[in-house]
Amino acid sequence: MKAERGQSDDILGRINAPEDIKKLSSAEIEHLAAEIREFIIETVAKNGGHLAPSLGVVELTLALYSVFSFPDDKLIWDVGHQAYAHKILTGRRDAFSTLRTKGGITGFPNRMESPYDAFGVGHASTSISAALGYAVSRDLQGGKSHVIAVIGDGALTGGEAYEGLNHAGDLGKRLIVIINDNHMSIDKNVGAMNEYLARFRIAPEYQRAKSDISSLLKSIPHIGETVYKTASHIKDGVRAALVEGNFFEDIGFRYIGPIDGHNVHLMTEVFLRAKEMEGPLLIHVLTKKGKGYTPAEESPENYHGIGKFDRATGECVRKEKAAPSYTSVFSKTLIDLAKVNEKIVAITAAMPSGTGLKAFGKVYPSRFFDTGIAEEHAMTFAAGMAADGLHPVIALYSTFAQRAFDQMIHDVCLQNLSVTIALDRAGLVGEDGPTHHGVFDLSYLRMMPNMTVFVPKDEEELRHMLAAAVKMDVPTAIRYPRSAGLGVPLTHIYKEISIGKAEILRGGRDVSLLALGTMVETARKAADILEASGISAEVVNMRFLKPIDTVCILQAAKKTGYIVTLEENVLAGGFGSAVAETLADVGTLAKLLRIGLPDAFIEQGTRAEELTALGMDPASVAKKIEKFLNEQLPNQS
Repeated sequence: MKAERGQSDDILGRINAPEDIKKLSSAEIEHLAAEIREFIIETVAKNGGHLAPSLGVVELTLALYSVFSFPDDKLIWDVGHQAYAHKILTGRRDAFSTLRTKGGITGFPNRMESPYDAFGVGHASTSISAALGYAVSRDLQGGKSHVIAVIGDGALTGGEAYEGLNHAGDLGKRLIVIINDNHMSIDKNVGAMNEYLARFRIAPEYQRAKSDISSLLKSIPHIGETVYKTASHIKDGVRAALVEGNFFEDIGFRYIGPIDGHNVHLMTEVFLRAKEMEGPLLIHVLTKKGKGYTPAEESPENYHGIGKFDRATGECVRKEKAAPSYTSVFSKTLIDLAKVNEKIVAITAAMPSGTGLKAFGKVYPSRFFDTGIAEEHAMTFAAGMAADGLHPVIALYSTFAQRAFDQMIHDVCLQNLSVTIALDRAGLVGEDGPTHHGVFDLSYLRMMPNMTVFVPKDEEELRHMLAAAVKMDVPTAIRYPRSAGLGVPLTHIYKEISIGKAEILRGGRDVSLLALGTMVETARKAADILEASGISAEVVNMRFLKPIDTVCILQAAKKTGYIVTLEENVLAGGFGSAVAETLADVGTLAKLLRIGLPDAFIEQGTRAEELTALGMDPASVAKKIEKFLNEQLPNQS
């Protein structure tokens, strides 16, 4: 039943700080959990966001705040998808309606936003390492605080999580790691660790034995409850006998679990006991992703990260769009190409739905691989396949591909292997903010030897570029945005693309606009605006960051003498830098204006809001160009 805020039984309205939770009865905490869920659902329905993961940890969050004293104690969430209840309970309830909007609170823990956000997150598998850093710092400074890392079972597929666990077990510091085990990351979990945890979740012998022992101990007159609470070693013995071995205990952690992650009373008792324990401790908590909202419970993958939706029906608010997304075009094209090229295999890192590869996996199940949250492994895995004659296409979000930077250089490029890296969500991604913008890839890809970098201007060109890339026997990368395409017609044939050659889309005599990817359309519209002011602008679709078309650049310099570069990437080391280097290398005196993203992390908002604020919408670009030309006029002979 919906809890109306402002009523006398409105408990959430009385929570102004986490310490207020300690004053509540068990019944009040249960009621509070329902209120929080309703509050989250209402807001995410209007703003979009990570609904299912946050609904799954409401009781866990309440139990933590019932026992520990934050921010003196430190709570570090992994990824941060599940941190909405945490934000609401730490003084941001009234601002929660601004979630993920321009100027509002962020969708992830952010140290700049609140002292309760101990560590900024957004990428997976970092919490244990960060928490261990806090624990070591605490001990060196003589502190007494508790440090808690909450990590999902999905994030445990990331290698950094094991590096953190290994080091923590070795150091033996007082540290609590909570595994939030909901059987999911974004899509269904894969890998051996998922299977390992499942042994604890589902072993019927252990569950029955645990229940029988608990009932027996509690039945002892007068002292049964006390005996039960102190007999953990007996239960541990049962677990050890029925679930052979324990990885976590083998590396130096004490293991508790699995326990019901929706039983606040039980978790509170466990956390109280955990406070008194020394050394690293791992608590295994079972939760249900999407808990309390039926559509999210039934389809948690669809409600992991969701746009605006109808609260009553769960249906997404559909935007009118005439064009398919770049992701869907990539997906269909790769399936088409794989029909005639049996060497094509597809790889992703826990993002089969987001990258469009889920459809590929249904058509070619033996040629599709989901590595889990393990981008580094995925890249080297692809390199191994390529070394033996296959052509892997590895699809990652641009922001997550950063994690495989070393593997791109050392394992793919150094060996000059035929791996195609498809970078989805390149450029500004909007409401998820700075942790998720894919705005660095052009800068790091262009410095990798042997790498060819395609940047399509529209969804049709993406098809032709992908077809060209899978024919090449060298490393290739294609970057494209998360948005819908431009609505251009999609052909049934693949056009040959001359590698490293630009395309002149519009002639002009006064200034040359050299653009990559999404900024080609911006350049076209800016040229129309400039024409109305009497300025004739040449528009060039550069198509390739690497190899860059130096002939085209030098011809533009000679033709107009004024060059403007446009890119949806940071200016430092990006496309504009490549053009500047080309001009400098030959001593050309052409005037250059670079338009791109500044040396700063771009905050959240819609993509349109972000581009306008940065002066990268067509009208702003046209103004910048006109100002640039006017400033140069006195220098003309």
